[in-house]
Amino acid sequence: MKTLREVPIKSTVKVVKLHGEGAVKRRIMDMGITKGVEVYVRKVAPLGDPIEVNVRGYELSIRKADAEMIEVE
Repeated sequence: MKTLREVPIKSTVKVVKLHGEGAVKRRIMDMGITKGVEVYVRKVAPLGDPIEVNVRGYELSIRKADAEMIEVE
């Protein structure tokens, strides 16, 4: 299982599954990260948190903890 946190910079991946429950999972889905969507990793902050990605045509910053809940291929 590969998560969004492990993806190298300047890579495009496809979301396979969202882990987590309740409000956390709902918040990730509300940001536009759903099963089957492509995510491009733009950059990672110097200390690794947050991760900046492009999703559905807009830029989004995600915390490492949230990125670990997003399984990709």
